[in-house]
Amino acid sequence: MTLPFVRLRGDAFERGRAHGEALARRLRAFLDDGLCRLDALLEEPVRLDRLRPLLGSYRAAIEAATPELAEEMRGLAVGAGITEDEATLLQVRREILGYQRVPTLGDCTTYARSTGQEPVLAQTVDLNGDLDEHIAVLDVSTGPRRSLVLSFGGLLGYLGVNTDGLAIGLNLVLGGDWRPGLPPYLAIRHLLDTAGSVDEAVEILRGLRLASSRSLTLCDARTTAWVEVLGDEMRVREGPESFHTNHFLHPDFAGHDELNVFARNFSRLRLKTCQGGVAELPAEADGEDHFALLATAPIRVEGTGDLRRERTVAAVVVWPRRGELLVRPGDPVLSTTRSFAFDRPEKEATDA
Repeated sequence: MTLPFVRLRGDAFERGRAHGEALARRLRAFLDDGLCRLDALLEEPVRLDRLRPLLGSYRAAIEAATPELAEEMRGLAVGAGITEDEATLLQVRREILGYQRVPTLGDCTTYARSTGQEPVLAQTVDLNGDLDEHIAVLDVSTGPRRSLVLSFGGLLGYLGVNTDGLAIGLNLVLGGDWRPGLPPYLAIRHLLDTAGSVDEAVEILRGLRLASSRSLTLCDARTTAWVEVLGDEMRVREGPESFHTNHFLHPDFAGHDELNVFARNFSRLRLKTCQGGVAELPAEADGEDHFALLATAPIRVEGTGDLRRERTVAAVVVWPRRGELLVRPGDPVLSTTRSFAFDRPEKEATDA
């Protein structure tokens, strides 16, 4: 499977333009495919012109919270030859898709630990829409700090690690009102751009108004934490290990969980399996040991051929201290490991 690697340098607009130019053909094809495959996932087809007022509200919220990322989004539009509405849609596609209260197969299993030989964050990425076709890795330079970011379909952020040794993963949790605000994917990118530790990231996150509910898992050389965001509230649990799937763990939020009972039971099963698997990992476990766990059912969610159902479209192991991002794109049982590191750059991607 092709895994484009794109270096983003210069000011915010130039970074976005480089991103857009490198993946222009892919992004155009994605937008033309039932409007980023939203037509295949929603009950009724959606038209871009009807989304424009809503996309404008999201764009204004992104501009207010993270003007650098708003400028990068404008550069993405120019580089890819798409409109600003289309560039915005690529960032807020998950919010447009909204709640999915039907039975689901999975939506990411994430864990982190600061104990053992060195800190590590690992997770599966479970998405619907067959998005492994649109995966990429971004090497982003924002002044003195750099980040390696996993991206899907033109997203400026998703998960990753920065040169200060902060790694961030995520899980979908369902609750509260989803509204125009800063999309969590862009919030993660903003944290990688601006925070050097778990504590700094938590404090920055407190000042952001997110568009939708999410759980973030944070890891540095000292500690780990998960952060659950529900509306304008957040809860944090810090410790040497963190585990999260797709149901709220904090008791203050558990009663507001909108995940259907089938998905909640499966989320609990994946959480228990993950906790048990990590407990059996040796302190000196390497990347392949972690991938072996991530590739084990029920943590790894096998596809059914129905693009409306979530399946594991990537697995990731991040070593924050050494600044290394390991990726198995697609089904981790079938793919091989790709390694990206700040001191070992790979060949820059070209549009294919």
